[in-house]
Amino acid sequence: MRNGKGYRRSDMLEIVYEDGSLIVVDKPNGLLTMSAGREGQETAYSMLQDYYTEGRIFIVHRLDRDTSGLIVFAKDEDTKRALQDNWEEAVKERRYFAILEGHIEDEEGWIETWTYEHPKSLKVHCYALRENDDRNKPPRKDWKFTASHCRTLDRFVKEGHEYTSVEFNLETGRKNQIRAHSQWIGHPVAGDSKYDAKTNPFGRLALHAQGLSFIHPWTGKLMKFTAGIPKELRKR
Repeated sequence: MRNGKGYRRSDMLEIVYEDGSLIVVDKPNGLLTMSAGREGQETAYSMLQDYYTEGRIFIVHRLDRDTSGLIVFAKDEDTKRALQDNWEEAVKERRYFAILEGHIEDEEGWIETWTYEHPKSLKVHCYALRENDDRNKPPRKDWKFTASHCRTLDRFVKEGHEYTSVEFNLETGRKNQIRAHSQWIGHPVAGDSKYDAKTNPFGRLALHAQGLSFIHPWTGKLMKFTAGIPKELRKR
C-alpha cells in the first residue's frame, strides 16, 4: 500500500476495493485491526489512516490479530453507522477457509450452539442447544445463538498429522465463532493453542476470511469480494 511517503514497513495490507465511502482490505495475519491500547502500535486501522489523508477512517468490523482476510472500513461516520446498524441484514456472505486438526468424515453440515465469552479469559465457550430451545431466547442473557455451515474441501497429512481443509459460511458473526465451533466438534483450527490445537504446521493460525458479500449502504448494489488463500496455507 502506498501513500505520499512511499511504502510503509507493513506494505502487505492490500486494498481490494475503494470508493468514496468505504475501503475493503485484505489483512495479513499477525496484524491487529485496531490498537489494543498501546500508543504508536501499527495496525490495519493506523495504516489506512496514514494512507487516507482526506479525513478519518472508521472501523466497521474486526478480525482477530492472527486471522487474515477481508475487512471493511468506512470513510465517514454516516457510512460506518449505516453498515453497523444493519450489518446482519446487509451481509449476504461471510466465507472462511480453515484447516482443522484431524480427519473429518462428514462432507458438510451445520454447527449450532450457544456461545458465551468468559469475562476473564476472554475465551468463547460453546453449549449445546436443547431440543426445545428457541434461538431468539437464550437460556442465559449472556449466551448467544451461533451457527456455522461447514463444507469439507480436502483431507491431507502433513508432518505425520492428519488435517482437513474446511469452508465455513457463517449465519451469525460472533467473536471467535469458527475457533470455538472447531474446538466444540473436536477438531481445533491448526495453530490455535488458545482453543486446544496441538499442532502448528503453518506457523500461524490456519484461518482466513476469504469471501465477503454485502449490500452497499448508499447504492444498494451487492458487493462481492474474495481474498486468495495465503501461500503459507497452501503448502502441503
